Amino acid sequence: MKINWSYALALIATVLIFIWFLFNSNSSKKSIIQSVPSISQASTPTVLVARSSSAKHDVNYEVYGRTEANRIVTLKSETSGMVTRTPAREGQLIKKNQIVCKLQTDARIANLDQAKATLDLRKFDLETTKLLVEKGFKSAIQLKSQEAAVDIAEASVKQSQIELENVNIRNHFEGILSKQIAEAGDYLLPGQACATIIEMNPVIVSVELTEQQIENIRISQKTEILLSSGKIISGKIRYLESISNPLTRTFKAEIEVDNDDSSIRGGLTASVKIKAGTVDAHLIPSKILTLNSFGDISVRYVNPDNTVGIAVVEQIDEDSNGIWVTGLPRETLIILDGQDYVIEGSRVDPKFDNGASI
Repeated sequence: MKINWSYALALIATVLIFIWFLFNSNSSKKSIIQSVPSISQASTPTVLVARSSSAKHDVNYEVYGRTEANRIVTLKSETSGMVTRTPAREGQLIKKNQIVCKLQTDARIANLDQAKATLDLRKFDLETTKLLVEKGFKSAIQLKSQEAAVDIAEASVKQSQIELENVNIRNHFEGILSKQIAEAGDYLLPGQACATIIEMNPVIVSVELTEQQIENIRISQKTEILLSSGKIISGKIRYLESISNPLTRTFKAEIEVDNDDSSIRGGLTASVKIKAGTVDAHLIPSKILTLNSFGDISVRYVNPDNTVGIAVVEQIDEDSNGIWVTGLPRETLIILDGQDYVIEGSRVDPKFDNGASI
């Protein structure tokens, strides 16, 4: 029988390839089996730890806000008339009861004179009626009628005096004329604006507080404020909002600051430090902060049985050495390095800074 060498060569090549795959498969299994002990030996990760003890520390909340005027008032006319004079100028300090806009008196003086003349007449009639009542020529009812006429005349005089005084639009508190709305020659109707006055003493610093912060802050509590200009001032809390903003879940707070010299302007950025008591806290490096599964700021530490624990912390202060936080156990081994490679409950091999194990 004649041998087909092409089929023979193909058969030999197939056998050789099968033997090669079989050999490599056995070698891989041996390699995997040999590597199992090394993986098992490396299953306990090493973390760098430091012993941390809590200490008494002031709770200092740092919040940001802006300076504002104590109040902003738009002066409006109580009567109608043409503006004849605006004695003050924008930016000027206006005293209490100072005239800001003066309207034309028109017939108001004449009306007052008429009311006074009518009052004098009614008083004369009253005195005459009293004499006639004493002599029996008039009754007591007529006397009462004359007394009522005098009261009506007196009310008319007061009304005319008020109407005449209303031509003087006055400021009701010491403040700064922010905007002169009406000028000489303008005609004002009742309720129309004359000028805007702002009160800058005291000045107010408005800030937003979180739910945790507002629980530890009280009315009249003192604060330290750093303005964007670099000036440091002090103030006290005068108002805490009772209902939070539904969008930000924060509460508005107002801090009152003395501004006798008018050196503090409105709209300045302010950094506010508020002392809210003393608590047990740990001083830790900020780099070890992490997030738990719920997204809360946390710190990982090592339990006595060498398992990893995690605690939600709250920052209360910071200095050049690190940050002060609450929420950790009183005595604990915080993980300085390797915290991102371990999970809560896993066993670790803790090492101190000097390389010694616990």
